[in-house]
Amino acid sequence: MALIGLALAAIAVWALVRLGRQGEKPGKGHWRIAATVLGAVMLAGAVLAGSRGSWLMTAGLAGAGAYLIFSSRIRPASPRQTPSRGQSLTEAEARAILGVEANATPEAINTAWRRLMGRAHPDQGGTEGLAARVNAARDRLLGR
Repeated sequence: MALIGLALAAIAVWALVRLGRQGEKPGKGHWRIAATVLGAVMLAGAVLAGSRGSWLMTAGLAGAGAYLIFSSRIRPASPRQTPSRGQSLTEAEARAILGVEANATPEAINTAWRRLMGRAHPDQGGTEGLAARVNAARDRLLGR
């Protein structure tokens, strides 16, 4: 019975990893929630199996649960969001990103940057790539 449970857990882990590698398309990010919940259930099952003395099952469930929880938190960087190091923004692109006019003062540029970073910062629900683009736009317009 323990081997059947371990095999089913391995199939569930494999399926969730396959779902995660498909990329972050709109409406497809729900696999992260499912992977985290399944990982937590696997860790709870590992504690239960450990209390009953089934060490093989404990190790398998704990390893698979921890792997699911940690792998569901890793987000691959999208190549569309992050400007490559060799490619810089043009001044027109930087103005469009920040939403400022061609004759904007440094104060207006910094105000627009602060407003956008309030939304684009990873701590506020944005992404690292988007925050990098906003920073690159500000740096381009301020001549840094």
